[in-house]
Amino acid sequence: MIIALGLIFFILITQFGSVSKSIIILSEVIFSVIGVLLGVIIFRMDLVIMMTGLGVVALGGIVVRNGILIVEFCDEMKKRGMKTRDAIVQAGKTRLTPVVLTASATILGLVPLAVGMNINFQTLFTSLNPHLYFGGDNVAFWGPLSWTIIFGLSFATFLTLLFVPALYYLDYIIRIKNRRRKNLKKIKVIKS
Repeated sequence: MIIALGLIFFILITQFGSVSKSIIILSEVIFSVIGVLLGVIIFRMDLVIMMTGLGVVALGGIVVRNGILIVEFCDEMKKRGMKTRDAIVQAGKTRLTPVVLTASATILGLVPLAVGMNINFQTLFTSLNPHLYFGGDNVAFWGPLSWTIIFGLSFATFLTLLFVPALYYLDYIIRIKNRRRKNLKKIKVIKS
């Protein structure tokens, strides 16, 4: 997992050219892990190390995409001349629908795997009887992976829409304050 996060971090640095924006986007992985742990605790599920761990690694790649959408759109709006605060608000409004739709599609797509829905396609097509049942051996293996992604993605998506724009604005404010400090030091050096 550390190798996967490291690779994601370096790819984000090359894409955005900024360590702080990469850290903002990678913070979503922390949100998703918190969501996984909360889901496991609330629903009193077993923590299967292998499949839950694999789900967390897969979740890292999925949730990072949502942050990239918001940060990239903010940068694009700023390049077009929009003020930072307005660009953040516009990015939140514009990217709300794609973020929620992709997350909900992923979550809904994993629900049949998580509950172990089984369909017999042979009898479905021959006698129109699908022999639909839930559970079985599949859910024992794939269930923890599916629930990990469902819990983490639902929690991280909600927090992405709140915290990524807030962290982006906080990063902007810190950068402005640092520039002002550097300019004041230059002015003091010039005066003396």
